[in-house]
Amino acid sequence: MNKHNAQKVTFRTCNFNLASHQKAFIHLIATYMHDPMGDAPPLDEGQKQQMISALAKHPSVLTIFVLFEGGYAGLAVAFINYSTFKAAHYLNVHDLVIDPKFRNKKLGRLLLNYLIDLAMERQYCKITLEVRNDNHIAQGLYRSLDFTECQPPMLFWEKLL
Repeated sequence: MNKHNAQKVTFRTCNFNLASHQKAFIHLIATYMHDPMGDAPPLDEGQKQQMISALAKHPSVLTIFVLFEGGYAGLAVAFINYSTFKAAHYLNVHDLVIDPKFRNKKLGRLLLNYLIDLAMERQYCKITLEVRNDNHIAQGLYRSLDFTECQPPMLFWEKLL
């Protein structure tokens, strides 16, 4: 991205009480879910509203929009956690999405750099994220920003309820 484009980029913390932020958040999450790397069925209207309400009340959520030329181009949903092994807080990036119409402008890189700077400013010990095994584009971005596989390698497990 050239310097001119970087000047068109801003970051904004999501305020779940603002209708415009709710609308942008829901649009970007739906875009991510619809993407082959999200591969999830859409949420119904009740689920969308429940998600907004729950995140608005969540004590450790950090949700950042990336705006490009005034439009909501992307989103990071992260949670502040605590490492007992490091005795320090850390940031876990749960969702990172760039709207397809804004891709190839290095906005994902700028958004992650924003989160890295914020975590360093707050003296967090690390940033974690999960990435699909087949999402080579995201893995390339993460590697270029010095993210590495955990040592020893970790598996992300789940129990659906």
